[in-house]
Amino acid sequence: MIDVPSPWRKFYDPEVPTPFEPEAVAIHELLARSAREHPQRKAIVFQNWSTTYAEFDRLTGVMAANLRRLGLTAGTRVAVLLPNLPQTLITYFAILKAGGVVVMMNPLYMENELHDQISDSSAEFLVTLDLLWSKVAGFRRRVHLKKIIVASIADALGFPLRQLYKLKAWKQGMGKDVPYDDGAIIPWKEIVKGQDVYSQVVDDPRNHLAMLQYTGGTTGVPKGVMLSHANLTANVQQCLAMLPKLKKSQHTLLAVLPFFHIFGLTVCMNFAVGLGATIIPFPRLVVADLLKAIQKYKPTIFPAVPAIFVAMVQHKNLGQFKLSSIDYCISGSAPLPVEVMQKFQKLTGAEIIEGYGLTEASPVTHLNPLDGKHKPGSIGIPLPGTEAGIVDMEGGAVPVPMGKLGELVVRGHQVMQGYWNRADETASTIRNTWLYTGDIAYMDEDGFCFIVDRKKDLIITGGYNVYPRDVDEVLYEHPKVKEAVAVGIPHPTRGEIVKAFIVPKDGEVIEQSEIIEFCSQKLAKYKVPRRVEFRTELPKTLVGKVLRRALRQEEEEKVKERRNRRMGD
Repeated sequence: MIDVPSPWRKFYDPEVPTPFEPEAVAIHELLARSAREHPQRKAIVFQNWSTTYAEFDRLTGVMAANLRRLGLTAGTRVAVLLPNLPQTLITYFAILKAGGVVVMMNPLYMENELHDQISDSSAEFLVTLDLLWSKVAGFRRRVHLKKIIVASIADALGFPLRQLYKLKAWKQGMGKDVPYDDGAIIPWKEIVKGQDVYSQVVDDPRNHLAMLQYTGGTTGVPKGVMLSHANLTANVQQCLAMLPKLKKSQHTLLAVLPFFHIFGLTVCMNFAVGLGATIIPFPRLVVADLLKAIQKYKPTIFPAVPAIFVAMVQHKNLGQFKLSSIDYCISGSAPLPVEVMQKFQKLTGAEIIEGYGLTEASPVTHLNPLDGKHKPGSIGIPLPGTEAGIVDMEGGAVPVPMGKLGELVVRGHQVMQGYWNRADETASTIRNTWLYTGDIAYMDEDGFCFIVDRKKDLIITGGYNVYPRDVDEVLYEHPKVKEAVAVGIPHPTRGEIVKAFIVPKDGEVIEQSEIIEFCSQKLAKYKVPRRVEFRTELPKTLVGKVLRRALRQEEEEKVKERRNRRMGD
C-alpha cells in the first residue's frame, strides 16, 4: 500500500471545498441542470446559427428517442466521426440519453485506423459527416454497422449561409456520393425531427459505461479507455471545485480543442455544459481564423495546448487583434515552455492555468490554483478529491522523497474502469487503486508537481539519464527556434545520443553548430544534442502533442536500413 503525504491542501484557494466528494450523476444530467437554470442562455453559437440551453436539451432528447426507435439499446456502442460542430455536441449527449456508449473517433484517421477502432469497440451505429463519406465507404462493408447517420455542415447553418453552402456543395460535388437510398443510411436532419424525447435514468453512474475513449497512440497501439458516467461527471465537478470563481460569471468558451480528444471533450464539452457556458465550436485550426474568432466572439475562457499558444505568439499579425476578452486560458496535454507562457501573458493579459491529465483519468488530475500560489512550469496540485504521489520507477511501490524523481501515480473518482478487453494491461496500469501514469515527475515541498518526461521517452546516453524536456526548454530559448523537440536515437557505443529536431522561425536560417554551441552553454555535456535536423514541421497529434515516438521510430528504421545494406554488401 502506497502512503503519500498531501501538503498541497493548504494551497487550495479559500473557496475550494475540502474534503471533496463528487456527486455520482449521469453526464446528461449536467445538460438538464444547465437547461433548468439557464433555459434562454445561448448554449452553442456557430457561424450564423445558435441555440439556447433549453433547445439544446430538447434536441438531444429528440435524437435520443429516434436512436431508440432505430434499435439502439442500453450499452450499444456508437462511433462519432465528426469535427467540432454543433452536431457533435448534440450527438454526444443524445447517445448518452439513449443509453448508448460513445466512441469518439479522429476524422483525420485513415480508413484502416477507423476500421480497427470500430471493430475493437464493436460499434453498431456511426454518426459522421458527408465530407468524410469516402473514408466510411472504404470500411463500412467490413464492419457490422447497423445504422449510419450522416450530417452536413449546412445542418448547423442559418439562412442565408445554409443556402450558400448547399450551392457550393452542389457545384463541387461534396457529399453527392452518400447513398441515402440505402435504408441503413439516414440524413442527420431526419434524426433530430419529432416531438418525442427520451432520457435514460442511470441508476448506477459509477459502473454505467459512458464511453470508450481511445488513447492517442503516442506510446503505442491505441487502447479503449472505459470511462463511466461518474468518472466524467466527477472530473467536471472537481474542475469546478478547483476554479470556484468561474461559477460566479457567465462565460463564453472557444472550443478549438477537438471534441474527440479527451482534453477537448472534458473541458470544451462536459465542463463547459456543467458551467452553463456558451460554446463556440471551432472545427479547423487556422491561426489567423482563430485570432479573428477571438476578436469576434470575445471568449472569456480559452482552453488550448502549447502548440496553439506557440503559434499564436509567433503569428506575424498578432498585434492587429484584440484578445483582451480572454480571462482564463487552460493549458494541458503537453508541457508549456515557460518562455511561451510569459510571452502569451504579456501579449494578451490573460491568465494561463497550467494543468495535467491523461485519458485514463477523464483526464484532469492537476491544476495550478487560480488565485493562490502558481508555479510556472508546474502542472499544479491535485484536484479536490484526488490523491497523488511519486514512487520509485523500478518497483513502483516505494514513495520517493520530496524533490526526487519518480513515477507519478494518482487516484480518485475520475480514474477509468479499465481498458476495453485488455485485462492484463489494466492490471499493470491500475495497481491497488493507484493509476500509474508512466510520467516521470517530482513533487516539491508544497505538493506542486513538475513533469520531467515520459518514462518511455527517457534518454540513456553513456549511462546518464537525460530528460528530453530539459533539452526542449533550452532549445525554445534560442531566438531563431519556432518549435523544437529532443529525442534519443540509437548509438553503437553510447546506447543513445540526443538529437534535436527543430523548426526555425519564418525567414530564419540556423546552422547545426549554432544550436550545439547554444546548448553547450546551458546544459551538461552529456545532455547537449550531438545531431540536429531542421524540418518545416514536426509530427503531432491533432491536439498538438509532438510525437517523439514517431521521430524515434524514423531513426530506428534508418539504423535498420544501414545494417541491412551492410549485410547485403
